[in-house]
This record gives sequence, structure tokens and C-alpha cells, in this order.
Amino acid sequence: MSPVEVQPDFTTITETPSQGATADQLRMMYTRYRWAAGRCEGREVLEVACGAGVGLGLLAARARSVVGGDIDETNCEIARQTYESHPRITVRRLEAEKLPFRDRCFDLLVLFEALYYLTHPDRFFQEARRVLRPGGLLLISTANCEWTGFNPSRFSMRYFNARELGDVMTSYGFYTRLLAGFPENTHGLSHGAIALLRRVAARFHLIPKTMKGKGWLKRIFYGKLTPLPQQLAEGMFEPEPLVDIGDSTDLRRYRFLYAMGRMAPSDEVRQ
Repeated sequence: MSPVEVQPDFTTITETPSQGATADQLRMMYTRYRWAAGRCEGREVLEVACGAGVGLGLLAARARSVVGGDIDETNCEIARQTYESHPRITVRRLEAEKLPFRDRCFDLLVLFEALYYLTHPDRFFQEARRVLRPGGLLLISTANCEWTGFNPSRFSMRYFNARELGDVMTSYGFYTRLLAGFPENTHGLSHGAIALLRRVAARFHLIPKTMKGKGWLKRIFYGKLTPLPQQLAEGMFEPEPLVDIGDSTDLRRYRFLYAMGRMAPSDEVRQ
């Protein structure tokens, strides 16, 4: 008899409303959703692994419709309560590797800070290709495992570096543009000291694995934290500029990778 597979408790690592957050953390979240919102105009949008749904409202401000889905029912319920009266937002429980939708029913698919949790990421890319219409967009943000201060998240399975992410998206038929954001800020004594301590903590696996534990550590380094909002809104924070990744880009400096893959209008797989 095979052992029963137990789903990780993703609520322990999910950014949820009222959690304490640093200014950088808020800008990171706002930047990725503002980046996606700028491509939502009039489109039917799906966010996979939406967590507690903090970014769904910002997407829906421009989109024709938004479906948010997460594998964790507790996260889904938080999102449902937030948007229960919103006419263009639907929330449902789903698995990223087996999407419960018909072929070619979305114009834009978003996967933020979740690719590294997937047991079979190839299945997700197959599903993304299936549910997107010709010319549709796949937007991904992920932690940069080449950053000098990188620390793997609890429950993570595999991190793609920039080259690997570009290669896998191309292999599934996406014309892909790669960007980087949030360079390490080492200017000034305090920033330099915090960056050094963070690298030491990551090197010796001293960073807490849960959001609760990380909140305690953040208060030590950054002082008073700001509660995460129930939902993001336009202009709430200042987005970080993203830079195209080229041969001369020193990826050791950047904390996050962003990938935008476009399906060919003819829906032909690139060989």
C-alpha cells in the first residue's frame, strides 16, 4: 500500500492581510501585480496560486474578468470573503498542474512566487499552454536563486535560474522576455549591515521558515511593520523599475526574476 501524500500547509508561508510587512515587502508585492495589471486591459485573466487574493482586485480594475485559484481552501476562503461582492472576480480551489478549465479560455495567466513549489512544473507549463488563447500571455515572478542573499522557501521543490526559466518557457512555445528587479541595496551602513547579516543567516540556514517567524525577525531588523492590506489598489505603493536581462546583467545583485511569455498567434509550438 502506497503512503498517503500529505499536502503542505501553505497558509504558514502565505502573505495574508494584517500580517506585518516591511516597506520593501510591500513594494515587491505591488510591483509584480502592477506589472501584470498593465497587461490586463479588457482580458480574461487567471491567477494560479493566488494565495489569499491580495492582488486580485488590482488585476480586476482593468481586466474583463479575473479567476483566482489556490490549492489551499483556507486561502481561497479569505479571498472569497474579500471579493464576495465584486462582479468580475471568481475564486475557486484548483491545482496548478491540472487546471479545471476548457482549452483556450484565458488571455492572461499569472503565476507569482509559486513556481518553485510545484512538484511537476512541466505539467503546469503544459496546462498554461492549453488554457491560453493564441497570442495569450503567461507572466511569472520568482525568487532569483543566483542572488547572493538567496534563501530557499519552505516546501520549495526546485528553483529555475534565469537561463533555465527562459529555456523551459521557450520549449513550451512561449516567446519569452526575461527581466530582473530589486537589486541589493548596500548603500549606507545600516543597509550594508542588514544585507551582510541576511547573507550569513541564509548561509547557515538561520532564517525562519514560516511567515510568523519571519515577521519576528523583520521587527528586529526593520522596527515597526505595516499590516498587509486586504487588497492592493492602484497607486498604493511605488513600483520598482524592472530591467531586461542581457549577457552583461549581474544576476547576483537581483532578488527577483520576471518572465513574460507570449503564445504565438498561430498557436504553433516552437521547435
